[in-house]
Amino acid sequence: MALQVGIVGLPLVGKTTIFNALTAAGAEATSYSKATTKPNVGIAKVPDERLKIIEKYIPTEKILPATIQVVDVAGLAKGASTGQGLGNKFLAHIRDMDAILHVVRCFESDEVAHSEGSIDPVRDIDVVETELILADLEQVNTSLDKATRAARSGEKEAVARAEVLEKAFKLLNEGRPLRELELNSEQKKLIKSMGLITAKKTLFVANVGEGETADSDRVKRMKERAAAENAPVVVLSGKLEAEIAELSEADRGDMLAGMGLKEPALAVLARAAYRMLGLHSFLTAGPKEIRAWTIPIGATAPQAAGAIHTDFERGFIRANIYTLADLDQHKTETAIKAAGKMRLEGKDYVMKDGDITHFLFNV
Repeated sequence: MALQVGIVGLPLVGKTTIFNALTAAGAEATSYSKATTKPNVGIAKVPDERLKIIEKYIPTEKILPATIQVVDVAGLAKGASTGQGLGNKFLAHIRDMDAILHVVRCFESDEVAHSEGSIDPVRDIDVVETELILADLEQVNTSLDKATRAARSGEKEAVARAEVLEKAFKLLNEGRPLRELELNSEQKKLIKSMGLITAKKTLFVANVGEGETADSDRVKRMKERAAAENAPVVVLSGKLEAEIAELSEADRGDMLAGMGLKEPALAVLARAAYRMLGLHSFLTAGPKEIRAWTIPIGATAPQAAGAIHTDFERGFIRANIYTLADLDQHKTETAIKAAGKMRLEGKDYVMKDGDITHFLFNV
């Protein structure tokens, strides 16, 4: 299953606009009163300039960047944890996500009313997080009752489950997200298996007006709020990014150049979400395609081979690896080998971001 990032936030903050710009899915941005429980689902490309550089030396038929699946759910109403608005039907979709993009409105608009009556990003973050904490608290409380009864048997696994749920309940009851819990690997698996929302990594997106900068007072206060949770913030104008996304590649380049930018802010957002999920890419290159393959940070060479095909992992022999710097210097793979820069790596090799790789395998 593809890794999923869910876009959440209050109603009318620009979530669907940003979703469309990321995925080119063309989802309709509706008023909250017309929203449904059905999420919008699309695929976002993770921009990678390395692929175009490789193509200068290895001509190819197509370039395939890494991707992540993005899910846009309806705006979260105050009181959702108790069934207000779309309530638990909305929250059920978030529980399936691997991570969360929390879009926060920082822009003024006479055309789009704010659900809370004014623009205050810190308040809005608190409103959404409170609802998510309350939803998790209810779920943990129910599970804790069962776990406590089971732990009376003295069975080791049941006792361990009760202990971690007790920690989770205490933290949530203090109004703090489960991301703050310090857990071992087994405890993390338990929390993840429960689909607890506030345990998921969160990236905040400040949706600003077209003329507003990342140094505005609203954005500064939002960054301070996010820093309290050690969470990253990406600043962008959803409206502007949507306009840029609709342009041809040539026109897009001209528009960005006129604004003094090298790339759209959405490129920064996609890469930040990718890193937040603990992912990076190794690259393959040939006349048919140049491609970025998604693997967890820390994956070994056989595991990376398995990302291409399970047979590659099962029959792994070795990986032939070189870097983009090697290709830039020596121009061809033949010259890289002649210079002794083509590395032969075995089963214990931990892949590095951007490794250009050929796998040898035998099935």
